Amino acid sequence: MKNDRQIKIMGIVNINDESFYSKSRCGNAEATEKRIAEMMEEGADMIDIGGCSTRPGSTPVSQEQEWKYISNSIKLVASSATDMGLSKEKGGSLRYRISVDTFRSEIVRRIYDIMGDFTVNDISSGEDDPDMLATVGELHLPYIAMHKRGNPTDMQQKCDYPYGVVNEVHKYFSDFAEKAGEYGISEYMIDPGFGFAKTIEQNYELMKGMDALLDLGKEILVGISRKTMIWKPLGITPDEALAGTCALNFYSLQKGATVLRVHDVKEAVQMKKIYGQLYF
Repeated sequence: MKNDRQIKIMGIVNINDESFYSKSRCGNAEATEKRIAEMMEEGADMIDIGGCSTRPGSTPVSQEQEWKYISNSIKLVASSATDMGLSKEKGGSLRYRISVDTFRSEIVRRIYDIMGDFTVNDISSGEDDPDMLATVGELHLPYIAMHKRGNPTDMQQKCDYPYGVVNEVHKYFSDFAEKAGEYGISEYMIDPGFGFAKTIEQNYELMKGMDALLDLGKEILVGISRKTMIWKPLGITPDEALAGTCALNFYSLQKGATVLRVHDVKEAVQMKKIYGQLYF
């Protein structure tokens, strides 16, 4: 079966010591610049920058700590985008090349003041900050809405899905569409939230049924790179989970994913090319 959708590879840059995969951590703006340039050279379509780890069990950081982590890197990206391989669009906009992983509306405003347009990647779909959706709508920013429950300290105790995880994630995004409309947000994609308030078995159930989300009419982002659902069943570590990541990313493309959020851009681009040989 042929498929004409535009598949994009999103490279992960974590500016936080608690990110679960140590090799994705960038301790300062210079390391961030180097990492982004490397990922763009390897073929990344987007870069996702985050300063607040949200993995299960992580320690929450304050708004000011999050800003301290990412502010210098944001300023550097804004001033040196071309040197990093980030071609500018729409009069200097980076809206489709840079996303920032944050659930705080104030962080969004600060970044916008420095960088202009960018994509907001919010793991809470506006639930963790009541001002987030209004802010995104006001600034007319692209948005990524993810499914989760609870917070990093308790989300893995919130895995009860009496109607099945696929059905409940579908309903979640159906409901979100109404909220997005109320705030004037039309340009958004959805992230099923693999690893967030889901058991390993539920993650695979969701992956197998992910094509049920296609009728929502939105691009689907999949972020499963080196996650527990891969390395734990195999009895390995995140450092050893690249092959499993590529296998699941390939399968997610078959189920309708458009954006793959990955630590390993080069391998994801190679996998995408092989997928293209089969389906394009």
